[in-house]
Amino acid sequence: MKLSLKLRLVLFTMLLVLPLPAYSAENFQVPILLYHRLGPTVADGMTITTSVFEAHMKYLHDNGYTVIPLRQLIDYYKKKGPAPKPKSVVIVEDDAHKSVYSDMLPIIRKYKYPVTIFTYPSAISNAKYALTWDQLRELKKTGLFDIQSHTYWHPNFKREKRKLKPDEYEKLVQVQLSKAKAKLEKELGGQVDMLAWPFGIYDDHLLKKAAEAGYGATFTIERRHATATDNIMKLPRYLLINADSGKSFAHLLEGNAVKRNVVY
Repeated sequence: MKLSLKLRLVLFTMLLVLPLPAYSAENFQVPILLYHRLGPTVADGMTITTSVFEAHMKYLHDNGYTVIPLRQLIDYYKKKGPAPKPKSVVIVEDDAHKSVYSDMLPIIRKYKYPVTIFTYPSAISNAKYALTWDQLRELKKTGLFDIQSHTYWHPNFKREKRKLKPDEYEKLVQVQLSKAKAKLEKELGGQVDMLAWPFGIYDDHLLKKAAEAGYGATFTIERRHATATDNIMKLPRYLLINADSGKSFAHLLEGNAVKRNVVY
């Protein structure tokens, strides 16, 4: 039966005045941008030039993106907070490289963006490439940096599992997970309950052990956006390289990242 012209006009008017549907928690997409180290030139595959990093931050600022703390995203998964809003982005760094203090900090201060650092305590104040405990404390005092675990000394769990006896491997896993958490909490205070898997290596057994050690969220290096349907114990992150600049960075944020096999 055909609708009368009058009825069609009434229905059309109703569509105009009805509010648009609210942003759905079921369809959010948040890119977690993972950096390792900055510098004036590309010294290795994990180095992003400081100028490219600053261009990334400027692009986020100029194009309406909101950088949210990683914990805000995790609170959603734990049903402690709302879904992230459209164009939300998270920034993280692995390894606590010294360039975080020398190169990243001034840019982060400029834009006032929150950053989560995943570090392995064995390197702090020991390795020449790493930050010191005092520098980490200073970063934390800015209110812009959160410090979380990257295990105790960044092992390759696949390799260790092959070469160690089962009981030795179990001890290694326990030490890597629990000792890192305890050391970071002792030196820096606060809660350490997030873990980035070294080399992106994990399995069901490691996920179980991480949960038992007190980690409520862990992170991979799967190159895609985090969504509402993801498992909180294996959230994806974009491992960025210097080629992820310009249009490539814009495409990545839109969910159209170039697929790459990045050598960690």
